[in-house]
Amino acid sequence: MRVIFAGTPDFAARHLQALIDSADFDIVAVYTQPDRPAGRGQKLQPSAVKQLAQQHGLAIEQPPSLKTASAQQQLAQYQADVMVVVAYGLMLPQAVLDMPRYGCINVHGSLLPRWRGAAPIQRALWAGDSDTGVAIMTMELGLDSGPVLATARLAISPEDTSASLYDKLAELGPQALLDCLRQLPSKLKQAQPQDPSTVTYAHKLSKDEAQLDWQQPATVLERWVRAFNPWPICWFIANNGEVVKVWRSSAETSTSSASPGTILSADKHGIVIQTSAGALRLLELQPAGKKPLSAADFLNGRSDWLGVGSCLAAVAAAGAAHGR
Repeated sequence: MRVIFAGTPDFAARHLQALIDSADFDIVAVYTQPDRPAGRGQKLQPSAVKQLAQQHGLAIEQPPSLKTASAQQQLAQYQADVMVVVAYGLMLPQAVLDMPRYGCINVHGSLLPRWRGAAPIQRALWAGDSDTGVAIMTMELGLDSGPVLATARLAISPEDTSASLYDKLAELGPQALLDCLRQLPSKLKQAQPQDPSTVTYAHKLSKDEAQLDWQQPATVLERWVRAFNPWPICWFIANNGEVVKVWRSSAETSTSSASPGTILSADKHGIVIQTSAGALRLLELQPAGKKPLSAADFLNGRSDWLGVGSCLAAVAAAGAAHGR
């Protein structure tokens, strides 16, 4: 089977590696985003997919768009049976979708139709889903709306962050992709249309959204901390006006009648803050310009930032929509 692979980040590169390791597929070209400036020097850096393709001597294409006639003519010359798309980052016009013999298929990090869109891994954690997985679908012009060919499911653990869940799905997806491709003609005949009544959207994350809102229950805030780790990282404003990021936390019961945002205790075991239901214990924090610190190390020299009995500032736009 002649395969064009299109993808950009590490998640995509792991799927490309699986195709490379298999003897069943002929990878005729690899499409990836143009090199981007990165780091302090803002030097152009190739994507993870490009680096892997270079290591294996694969043909590489990096068009800024697939909407031009020249880009489409180049793609057509590869005479692909299928185009596999994983976190590519460019829209595929109808002409490209129709070009390969079996069309274009996409690996998406959710159990479609739940969490279509840009941040499905983080949104599953954020919402408190009990499980997630990958879905392989045929591509059409709509956003992640094509019929589903196959799914692979896994449970979300109480300790998962978006980083750990990303790694788990990056292990699960490649095998599901290989299994699907090996049975592609029959899978296409059995493709299941998505139920529009159960669609949810995984909107992009924002730094503003990651501000901890003490009017929320502690169990919700603890999920947010895990969902937004490693980006954009949950944060709050300390009593001295400094922004403090939170890398780890735990939710616990509280019998206090204090207002949400009140600091109930602050010691080496954590900084405990009252919420609308229960308390959130902050275990690992990061002051601006510093590395993440344990609660004990954070309080060393900064105890006045989080004085016991003081009340932290409320979110300015409490109740704003969080991606639903």
